[in-house]
Amino acid sequence: MKLKHLLISAAILGAAAQANAADQVTVIRAGKLVDVVAGTVLKDQTIVITGERITSVGPSASAQVPAGAKVIDLSAQTVLPGLIDMHTHLTGDPYLGGYNSLGVSDTRAALYGVRSARKTLEAGFTTVRNVGASGFGDVALRDAINDGDFIGPRMRTAGYAIGIKGGHCDENLLPPDVNFTGRGVADGPWEARAKVREMAKYGADVIKICASGGVLSKGDEPGAQQYTLEEMQAIVNEAHKLGRKVAAHAHGTSAIHDAIIAGVDSIEHASLIDDAGIKLAKEKGTYLVMDIYNDDFILQEGEKAGMLPESIAKEKVIGQLQRDNFRKAFQGGAKMAFGTDAGVYPHGDNARQFAYMIKYGMTSMQAIQAATINAADLLGWKDRVGSISAGKYADIIAVQGNPAENAAELTKVSFVMKGGAVIRD
Repeated sequence: MKLKHLLISAAILGAAAQANAADQVTVIRAGKLVDVVAGTVLKDQTIVITGERITSVGPSASAQVPAGAKVIDLSAQTVLPGLIDMHTHLTGDPYLGGYNSLGVSDTRAALYGVRSARKTLEAGFTTVRNVGASGFGDVALRDAINDGDFIGPRMRTAGYAIGIKGGHCDENLLPPDVNFTGRGVADGPWEARAKVREMAKYGADVIKICASGGVLSKGDEPGAQQYTLEEMQAIVNEAHKLGRKVAAHAHGTSAIHDAIIAGVDSIEHASLIDDAGIKLAKEKGTYLVMDIYNDDFILQEGEKAGMLPESIAKEKVIGQLQRDNFRKAFQGGAKMAFGTDAGVYPHGDNARQFAYMIKYGMTSMQAIQAATINAADLLGWKDRVGSISAGKYADIIAVQGNPAENAAELTKVSFVMKGGAVIRD
């Protein structure tokens, strides 16, 4: 009976602790606050947080601080909503490229993800979309973070990326004797539909497809279309029917066109997009997620990281074209969301991309909006993340300078809060 009573007491204490955490009131005094919705920087603001949600935001002069609230003084800093990276591979290690990757088990990759998730969150990225992982490692990582086992960002996950046999989403490093085909491979409209159903069954929040060849895959060309329009239409129809959005890896011009026509929600990379593709994206409201920082890492560190010589050669051809087309797409009015392909370069360096987005056409504020309200819209989480607004999660970061004037400040995040809990101070 004593053990029974102890267990009951422990359960009551645990429930009480959870209730106290839910009722905890925290107040942040912000010297400056980036209002990403209005595109302005406000001075002397107070944020009131109850549990994991923001209760109110307003001028400090008129703010009422509840009795017993925990006060965090960021009056000497600039406060922003937590950043969002829409193209990550948290279970990937950038220094295990090419044939080096063959020695990595799915379990080991998932453990890389634990380390990567912490680095990403501590860098100020409180939400990510993970667009491809073997062994459903990203799904397991998401669930472990949600259960409080590990520290990491909020995650939307894809499981395996879906593609054609021998394509960018297959495993092409092994000899024919092994006769191995990647688990994401699906050829033909009905097989592709079945693969979408499989990903959804095992926990995918979003469906990732490979519409074209890629840079880091063996034996294909980035500009070559892989999935047909018919196959992509089947995938999008099935995914949307199941309540999942679709992200399409597409470097090549024709693949970009057909993916947009098929109804995908975002084009990843979009390296060789042309004027017609930009017009299509604008007309359809398709987001472009263009990873224009990692060219530096591939060309400078790729050989050391084990990347194939052909991959480095492909990047030399496509990298600058992608950056130039980023400028054209932005100036052409296409919707843009922040995405870096983290895992190709070291996790935690995500914010280095802001400088390139500004160099190729955006203002600092527009680049920040791409990583906040735009990304939240593409995620389908506008009601949860993306701005410091009442009712949303208290995902909040701070830097010393003014990132709306100099986005390089975002590489030096000094404070991170996720869901009302301080991660870095």
